[in-house]
This record gives sequence, C-alpha cells and structure tokens, in this order.
Amino acid sequence: MKALRGIALFGIPAPVLAAGSATSPLLGISAGKDSFSVPMQIVILLTLMTLLPAALMAITPFLRITIVLHFLRQALGTQSTPSNQVLIGLALFLTIVIVQPVAADIYHLGWEPLQDGRLSPQQAFDQGSKPLRTFLVRFARDKDIRLFLEIAHTPPPHSPADLNLSVLIPAYILSELKTGFQIGAVLFLPFLVIDLVVASVTLSIGMVQLPPIMISAPFKILLFVLVDGWNLVVGSLMKSFY
Repeated sequence: MKALRGIALFGIPAPVLAAGSATSPLLGISAGKDSFSVPMQIVILLTLMTLLPAALMAITPFLRITIVLHFLRQALGTQSTPSNQVLIGLALFLTIVIVQPVAADIYHLGWEPLQDGRLSPQQAFDQGSKPLRTFLVRFARDKDIRLFLEIAHTPPPHSPADLNLSVLIPAYILSELKTGFQIGAVLFLPFLVIDLVVASVTLSIGMVQLPPIMISAPFKILLFVLVDGWNLVVGSLMKSFY
C-alpha cells in the first residue's frame, strides 16, 4: 500500500497538489480561499486517476516487459496462447517487484512528510521525485535525452539529477522501446532458424499440403520447453533492471 501511494503521488502534478491545503492529508482536498473548490478538486483528482494507469505503464519496466513477452509469443507462433490477460498479469507483477524499492523511497521522501505537514506539496513533489528521476536516468539513453532537450529548447543540465521529468520521461520511453525491440529481435532468431529449416525440408520433399508454420510450431514449442524458456526469458528480463 505504501508503494502504491508513493507511485500515485507522481500521477498528480505539483500545481494541483499545491492547490489543496492540509485539511485532508490523503487527498489534499479543502475549501480554503487559496484553493480550488471541493467539487473542482474532486473532478481534477478523478481525471488524473484515469490517466494514472497509462502513466504507470509508460514510466515503469512494464513497457519493456510487455514488448518482450509479445515478441516471444509471436516468435513461438502460438496465436493467443498465453492470453493477453496472462501476459499483462505476469508483466504487472514483475513490474511491482522491480519498482517496489523505488516506490518505497518515493513514499518515505515525499508522501510521509506531506501527510505529517513537514513539507509543502511542491517540496514533497521535488523530494519524492528524486528516486524516480534516478531510476529513469539509469535506463534513458543520452541520445534520447539530448533529443528532447533540443525539442524543449532546454539547456543541458549540470548533472543528470537536474533533468526535468518532462524531458526524462519521454526519453526513458524511447529508450525502453528500443531495448524491448532489440531483445525481441534476439528472441526471434532461433525460432526463425527452425522455420527456415522446416520450410526448406518440406519444399525439398514436395510436401506442400501443410504450411511450414504448422509443422514447425511443435518443434519451436518443444525447444522452448526443453531449454526452460520461461525461466530464461523472465530471469534475463529481471536481471536487466539490476
């Protein structure tokens, strides 16, 4: 629960957090003169909650894991097995394992002081975003960061810790997309070799009644099971984040 609260804190922009007072330490909802009205704050909060799942999928390892698992299923040629629900569930729980330390740091640095009244919403956002920024910097490529610095017309910061999240988050997404596609291409290679061998053999003996994909599918699944493929793929994915 602490981890989820820590992540949820950064689904709410700092100006919106700053609009609330300390009346409700959990939601930041109040009816003070310097804040939005309570109905307006509720509308803003519900709107942000609808965007939170998309944000969490984009700025967590969920992005890379789902891409790799999708490529793996395509390489095996098993159509819809495992189902999308199974793959998404597996990716979600693997993501929780990876981001739990980061979310705990966000909770302790940002959310707890905000609840206790020791920090203002803006200060809590700045303090709590440090673990997230450190995590994103580890996997964002310099080339992608430079690209978004140029797009935003922002001068290069003195250190990675000074990067703005508006630059760092899209750079991280691009980097994860490239990494996911690279891993997926490597996964495709051994199964592509099996498809080529089976297609060559079937054509050489004149067996054209069955498509080569139907014949190669059992061999690909057998190979994947014999090498304990799920353990290798998931283990390699998890280790790539440490």
